[in-house]
Amino acid sequence: MFTIRNERPGDWEAVETLTRRAFYNQYIPGCMEHYLVHIMRGHEDFIPELDFVAELDGEIIGNIMYTRAWLTDAAGNEKPVLTFGPVCVAPEHQRQGYGKALMEHSFEAARALGYDTVVIFGSPANYVARGFVCCKKHRVSVEGGKYPSAMLVKELVPGVLEGRDWTYRDSPVMAVSEEDALAYDSTLPPMEKHWQPSQEEFYIMSHSFVD
Repeated sequence: MFTIRNERPGDWEAVETLTRRAFYNQYIPGCMEHYLVHIMRGHEDFIPELDFVAELDGEIIGNIMYTRAWLTDAAGNEKPVLTFGPVCVAPEHQRQGYGKALMEHSFEAARALGYDTVVIFGSPANYVARGFVCCKKHRVSVEGGKYPSAMLVKELVPGVLEGRDWTYRDSPVMAVSEEDALAYDSTLPPMEKHWQPSQEEFYIMSHSFVD
């Protein structure tokens, strides 16, 4: 049986372990995403109502977590939006529709809370099927007017961003200290760090911009 529910304190260790397994060596040798999960829950920008786990036959196999973020227009008006991450599914259960179900469930919950926009950083190949588009299509840039190739936008309410230029700002909790993350990782059961091609793909995508 497959179910989606809000995360509970008793799930924290399982979710961090799952996140570590899902991300280890994907983007760097090792990973920092499990440390972000560890510190995110205690931050003022974390949204517990949008923290979900996916269970398969009673086992947690997926998780998605949201924090507040902001868009500012040219006149200085600020608009609260959402960002999610990490979002993960256990490696042995990936590409089976569980991540899709988790995201779609969270989108409906976000709409119910009154949010209308989600901005994320990720590989377009993983998210365009969920309605995300290049940030430039909605005139959403980072500071300096640049449009990162990995920055994607989804309107939960169609047309809500039309007619203005926007600058994106995420929560300070997203600025993870690599030193702190590595120190935390060293307290956990050892996993082998190694290079794999996805790390080069991540480097290229994270350093690319759309003209």
